[in-house]
Amino acid sequence: MLMGSKDGFLTKRLKSYDSDRNDPVKPRALSGLSPYLHFGHISAQRCALEARKLRNSCPKSVDAFLEELIVRRELADNFCYYQPHYDSLQGAWEWARKSLMGHAKDKREHVYSREQLEKAQTADPLWNASQLEMVHCGKMHGYMRMYWAKKILEWTNRPEEALSIAIYLNDKYELDGRDPNGYVGCMWSICGVHDQGWKERPVFGKIRYMNYAGCKRKFNVEGYIAYVNKLVSGTKKRKSDSLTSLVTKHLKS
Repeated sequence: MLMGSKDGFLTKRLKSYDSDRNDPVKPRALSGLSPYLHFGHISAQRCALEARKLRNSCPKSVDAFLEELIVRRELADNFCYYQPHYDSLQGAWEWARKSLMGHAKDKREHVYSREQLEKAQTADPLWNASQLEMVHCGKMHGYMRMYWAKKILEWTNRPEEALSIAIYLNDKYELDGRDPNGYVGCMWSICGVHDQGWKERPVFGKIRYMNYAGCKRKFNVEGYIAYVNKLVSGTKKRKSDSLTSLVTKHLKS
């Protein structure tokens, strides 16, 4: 995955990391290493040392990759190590906690249960696509994780519930779930950890806001939805074919 000659990240895909890593329609720009780092199949140190060797050929991409791999990763590890409430609203900065609680009773346009969210039963096709990608593929594009978690804040009754649901779904379906990066990702999106206060608005308070229109300005939303639908169809077909093969084998034995 890191150096493989056929489709390795460093040998083939690193050059587009800086420009394309935040575009969900271009998933090949990502390293795809997070599950391997999570389960200890490869060390972050080894990845960093190998990437640094290529800095002369694509300095911006290497620097961006090392920023994510070292700085962001260490921030997440340190937060979870030193903050006993790393997975709850109590672990948020005071300004964020006060802002969220001050808007906890704001009226929501939509309110969904955990079961509805888990089954991707919302009125937002973009959010539904990201949820389905995670459920069926064990992976959601990093940019979509931010949007995904922020919409959960917008669509649940209270911020505590939003954070609980986001962590539950992330840990249940993501291959790299149950990881400091996942907890801090949810805390950043919902509780403003490692972020600053933004313009105050309903429900979000001073937490950074993201919406569908903003995503449309950044990338091809319809293209991403079509991409996920194709992925999900392929995954379902493979599962069906595998089950059919097992049943046939059992009947013949």
